[in-house]
Amino acid sequence: MNSRERVLTALRHQEPDRVPIDLDGMRSTGIMAIAYNRLKAYLGLTGGETLVYDLMQQLAHPEPPVLERFGVDVLPLPTPSWGLDPTNPAWKPWTLPDGSPALVPSGFNPLQDERGDWFILDDEGRATYRMPAGGLYFDQVYHPLAEATTIAEIEAFELPGVSDEELAWLRSEAQRLYETTDKAIMGHFGGNILEGAQGLRGWEQFMVDLVLEPALAQALTQKLADHYVAILPRYLDAVGEYIQIIQMGDDLGTQQGPQLSPAMYRKFIKPCHRQVYQFVKTCSQDTGKPSPYIFLHTCGSIYKLIPDLIEAGVDVLNPVQISAADMEPVRLKREFGRDVSFWGGGADTQHVLPTATPEQVREHVRQLIEIFAPGGGYVFCQVHNIQANVPPENVVAMFDAALEFSSSHVR
Repeated sequence: MNSRERVLTALRHQEPDRVPIDLDGMRSTGIMAIAYNRLKAYLGLTGGETLVYDLMQQLAHPEPPVLERFGVDVLPLPTPSWGLDPTNPAWKPWTLPDGSPALVPSGFNPLQDERGDWFILDDEGRATYRMPAGGLYFDQVYHPLAEATTIAEIEAFELPGVSDEELAWLRSEAQRLYETTDKAIMGHFGGNILEGAQGLRGWEQFMVDLVLEPALAQALTQKLADHYVAILPRYLDAVGEYIQIIQMGDDLGTQQGPQLSPAMYRKFIKPCHRQVYQFVKTCSQDTGKPSPYIFLHTCGSIYKLIPDLIEAGVDVLNPVQISAADMEPVRLKREFGRDVSFWGGGADTQHVLPTATPEQVREHVRQLIEIFAPGGGYVFCQVHNIQANVPPENVVAMFDAALEFSSSHVR
C-alpha cells in the first residue's frame, strides 16, 4: 500500500497497513524553522536549505530526507509563499530569532524599529504585521474593515482573488506532485469565515458585532462565503483531479470552550460553512472529478460544535487539541469516530513535547494511537505545529513511536 492509498483508506474509515503520518501537509501540521534547524543537526543532516515559507508562523518546509526518515504520507499543495513569485522563485538569506540561518522569499522586506520590533508594510506603507523584539511570530496589526459602520462599506470592500497565473502554477505543481510521488496531496484553500471576519474587522470588534451589530456581522460572513464559492470552481477545475484533500480553516475554539455559543455558531457561521463545503462536493460531482475530503483546521475546545461541523460537511478534523476542555481522545473517538476522521491529536504540543523525556513521548504516542487508530479514520500528527522549544530528540521519539505503533496496531 503506498502513501496515497494509505491516507485514502484511513479517510474511508478503514484500517490501512499502518496509520498514515503527516508532517507539513498544511500550515498547522508543520515545524518551526528554529526547531527544524535543530532537528537537522540532531539527525546529522548537512547541506540542504531551510526555506521559511510561512513567515507569520516561521515554518520551514521539511526536506525529502526528513520526510522519508519519518514515513510521511502527505504533501502540501500550498498557495504561493508571501512575496514569492511561483513562476520565478527567488530566496534570500535570513537570520532566525535564535541566530540560525534560513532562506526567506526575496520579496520579504520587513522593517525594524529602534525597539527591535519587526514590521511588514503593505503597498501603502501601513504596518500590517508585527513581530515584537524577542518574539517568534508575526501578528496581524492592521484590519482593513475595522472602521466600517455600514453594510454598504462591507459590500464595497474588494476581497483578493486568484489570478490565472497562480491557478496555472497550482495546476502544474499539483500535476507534478501527483505524477512523480505516491503521496496524498492536500490543497490549501482556506475558506475561513469566523477567522476571515475577525481578520478584516479585528478580533474584538467582530465579536462585538455578533451581539450589537448582527446585520453587519452577517453581511460580512455572507460576503466571505459568496467570495469563496465564486473562486472554488476555478480552483477545483485547476487542481481537483490531483488533490485528495482540500484544507479549510476556522479556529472556533479556545482552551476552555468554543469562541461563540453553539446557537450563535448556527446563526452566523454554520450556514456559510455549509454553503462552502457542500459547494465543493456538488462542484466535484458536476465535473465528474473525485470530491476531495473536506479538512477543517479548527483549534481549541470544539466538542460542542462537532455535530454541527459534521452536518455542514466536514470530513476531517484537525488539530484535535486534546489538552483543551472536553477534548478527551476516548470520548471523541467513541462519539464521532464513525462520522469524521481525526487528523492530529497524536502528541500534545503544549505540555508533553516541550518538556517530557523521549520515553515519555513514546508512551504518550502509543496510548493515543491505540485510541484513535482502530477502525480507521485517523491520520497521525502532533497537535498543531512543532514549536521552537521542542527538543529534537522528542521530535524523533514522536515520529519513531508513530511508525512503531501504527504498524503494530494492524498486526
